[in-house]
Amino acid sequence: MKAVQFEYARPKDVAEAVKLLAEGGDGAKCAAGTQSLGPMLNLRVVQPTMLVDLRHIEELKAVTDAPDAVTYGACTTHAAVEDGRVPDPTGGFLREIASNIAYRPIRNRGTMGGSLVHADPAADWPSTMLLLGATMIAAGPAGRREIPVESFFSSIFETALKPGELLVGIRVPKRGAKARRAYWKFCRKTGEFPQAIGAALLDPDKGESRAVIGATLSTPILLSNAKALLAKPTDEALGAAADEAGFADDPYNRRLHAVALRRAIERLSA
Repeated sequence: MKAVQFEYARPKDVAEAVKLLAEGGDGAKCAAGTQSLGPMLNLRVVQPTMLVDLRHIEELKAVTDAPDAVTYGACTTHAAVEDGRVPDPTGGFLREIASNIAYRPIRNRGTMGGSLVHADPAADWPSTMLLLGATMIAAGPAGRREIPVESFFSSIFETALKPGELLVGIRVPKRGAKARRAYWKFCRKTGEFPQAIGAALLDPDKGESRAVIGATLSTPILLSNAKALLAKPTDEALGAAADEAGFADDPYNRRLHAVALRRAIERLSA
């Protein structure tokens, strides 16, 4: 099967892209790396009347390194992060995440923003950005606004973006020199979406602890008891975390996610 017929637009800047999305209404879809959208088009899971190609907008490929954060344009590719062609405020953690996404041809084209907007709970960037406390920058008919990552993912494949809005940037805060981050995922084979994700962050300078369970049935979950969990990751505490992520009635996935989280926590002190 092939995609339905649609119009193609190549805006020169964000303002033009927003205008095209407004004019196209529900039938207009953004395209960046198209690593998820491409198969969906060919399977006719999505049937747009217009495709708005964002790949040639310079702002969406720009990266800004400020004293307190690094802001990535939404069209920053996984490969650019993996290869160190853009700043990494996490001391290599983002490079590690990027290098383990799918396969190199996908990383060459796939984008951070595309993955986040697609909002697959089994993808790596949603859990990673939730762990890091990133901020999403959106542009739309009403102007620009910032969305805390904790409010960005509303359900599986759904985000807080309003009709006509597009993601233009991802701001990742810088942390103290002693901050540590760790990530663990279970995949049946290299390159596949994971069955379970565990992630942990400890920032002594800011007194902050964060823990995330990803690859859930809805959205990645920022755990409520992260400080106690990171200090004492008992079987009971890890099981409770998996319950919080929605696996209380699924013994296999409850155990799998608890172990993924345990291994992430163990890596903090490795």
